Amino acid sequence: MSKSAKSEGRKKAADRGQLWLRLPGLVREALYETVIGAGLACVDEALEAERVALCGARYEHAVDRKALRAGHAGSSLVLGGRRVAVNRPRARTVEGRELRLPSWREWSARDPLDERAIEQMVLGVSTRRYARSLEPLPEAVTVRGVSKSAVSERFVYGTERKLAGLMSRDLRELRVVALLIDGVHFGEHVVLAAVGVDERGDKHALGLREGATENTAAVRALLADLVERGLATDRSLLIVIDGAKALHKAVVEVFGAQALIQRCREHKKLNVTDALPERLRAAVRSAMNQAYATRDAKRARRQLETLARQLEHQHPGAATSLREGLDQTLTVMRLGLPEYLERVLSSTNLIENLFSRVREIGRRVRRWQSGTMVLRWTAAGVLEAERGFRKLAGYRAIPILVAALRAHDVQFNRTERRVDDTEKAA
Repeated sequence: MSKSAKSEGRKKAADRGQLWLRLPGLVREALYETVIGAGLACVDEALEAERVALCGARYEHAVDRKALRAGHAGSSLVLGGRRVAVNRPRARTVEGRELRLPSWREWSARDPLDERAIEQMVLGVSTRRYARSLEPLPEAVTVRGVSKSAVSERFVYGTERKLAGLMSRDLRELRVVALLIDGVHFGEHVVLAAVGVDERGDKHALGLREGATENTAAVRALLADLVERGLATDRSLLIVIDGAKALHKAVVEVFGAQALIQRCREHKKLNVTDALPERLRAAVRSAMNQAYATRDAKRARRQLETLARQLEHQHPGAATSLREGLDQTLTVMRLGLPEYLERVLSSTNLIENLFSRVREIGRRVRRWQSGTMVLRWTAAGVLEAERGFRKLAGYRAIPILVAALRAHDVQFNRTERRVDDTEKAA
């Protein structure tokens, strides 16, 4: 065989190989275009069939005709995350009133584009790249609704609805036993969030409020909103907060003595070690961990008081920080909970994990234009995180927590009766 023949054979083999490599893509593209084309054709046929049912067949002379054909109108339907142009058949009554075809009424009433825009933003797709994230359509199909401004508008509208839905949840049937409150910063703004744990160990996002953790009025407004929507205040509740004084003050004002306040131990350790030089931080943190690991409230308090005395001469700021609200870092320890559940409810890590998802979603935003914008994005992140909520770690021991709360109710009621009796006697 000559060299030219061999070369020609190798070239044909290479061409066949390239064809086989491209064949799956070509088949997929042809199939996709066929499906899209057939689907749009089916839409046209269905709408035309409904017009025939209303108006009769084309050119049919009917004496008792109640509707007339009125040509076509350029419209659009949602397909694959965008709108595609559809030539919609029209019909009118003999008096001239526009009639809506049943299928069109149904199809146009459901607009999943808002949800699609939110889903794409949550997954990290920017408004500029929204169109590229969608499955391509045949060139013959006219597309709209994929521009940056259109996607942004749908995202704003969709997140406004999600925020409104979150802030209007009915809490009357929710048997909350633990309430966690914390704040997340976005630029100059702070969003306060509340997460509840019910008697079955399920976690629920309860509400948001734009404000500041140092602002008692903002915290009080958040709690008042929860109470207005049905959060019970007539029974004891474990409330986990960080060390902010405004949070503590607002909780006491709203829930009174029936609030069992647990200050976050992680925040406490961070506040104390931040007041120390670097060389002492690891040792002091270790000493605090050992005290909290005793699972004996009296013993833990003695150890922490000893540590505060050791620090107060050289580092009085750290000692003051350690003593401030110390008893409330031991609240769950006094309830006699199993170790795992005690550890979970001794910090606001649960809500911090929620905030990490919120920060991840909002990381691409370079400028927060308003508190409303911050709330909308936070609501989108909170609800996305809520979709992945599992039961609280250690939830099987929640009946022990419930029993401890009810025992506190009994003690509270006895105290109230003694106070009433004393006032009457006086």
